Amino acid sequence: MRTCEEPRPPNGQSPIALAAGQSEYGFAEKVVEGMFIVVNSITIKIHSKAFHASFELWQLQGYSVNPNWQQSDLRLTRITDPQRGEVLTFKELTWQTLRIEADATDNGDQDPVTTPLRLITNQGRIQISLKRRTKDCNVVASKLMFLLDDLLWVLTDSQLKAMMKYAESLSEAMEKSAQQRKSLAPESVQITPPAPSTQQSWSQPFGGSPNASSIGQYFDKHDMKESSYHLLISRLDLHICDDSHTRESGALKHGMLGGAMQLTFRRMAFDYYPFHRAGDACKHWVRYSEAMETRGQWAKKLVSEFQSKIEKL
Repeated sequence: MRTCEEPRPPNGQSPIALAAGQSEYGFAEKVVEGMFIVVNSITIKIHSKAFHASFELWQLQGYSVNPNWQQSDLRLTRITDPQRGEVLTFKELTWQTLRIEADATDNGDQDPVTTPLRLITNQGRIQISLKRRTKDCNVVASKLMFLLDDLLWVLTDSQLKAMMKYAESLSEAMEKSAQQRKSLAPESVQITPPAPSTQQSWSQPFGGSPNASSIGQYFDKHDMKESSYHLLISRLDLHICDDSHTRESGALKHGMLGGAMQLTFRRMAFDYYPFHRAGDACKHWVRYSEAMETRGQWAKKLVSEFQSKIEKL
């Protein structure tokens, strides 16, 4: 993989649907989604103008799950609402070991001497929720949850500085991509319910054919109002060490020794909603609390003040 200076245009229709000669969510999509994938080893290399990185995964498994993140009948792993013309699908990826390594490139803007960044984790999983339009299979919203158990990470101060520079070099490309998606997000969605067919029976729960209201309620319960990304670590032991003893530094010349810092985080979570508009409701957020109500009122006030200033100008 290689980072782009300018974001690419949207992918358009699903290649699975196009290869099957169809333009809407149908049998071909369901067959591919129902596959159980097992990969013994996979290596992903990422190249950027400032650094190059590699991700190595062992014992990777990918499969469909129900909305409660449990393996079950494939007919229960999707929720189709004909009234909305949308379908929800749920996936899970698990692995035994993950190894991440990043280092600066020769032509990057990094320091002449850098320390490669390395991270090795044990078991982990990614939970993916997708909401797509049935008429063209385009993704309307997505939810990505990155779940890790106990994690031990030893960092030197030079590695920490390098990690900050790597993140800074990626921020520009990520910002351009976010701006592109934000410009496409406000487009109105023309929902055309698909024609009734026997394939729709795949999405119905067992025990009869529920009416439209029950399907709508079940859809609303697991619907993604907007795209979001989440990271949850059960326990993180972070050790930051001073590696100045490995090079000639002013501290050693004055007889000062290096130090170390240990930080322990329990149930550390990061939630990112890249397309949330200022002043909009936050009740659908994963970790919503009443304290956000005050923050919401404060945000609405700032938005109204900004709009009034714009109108005067």
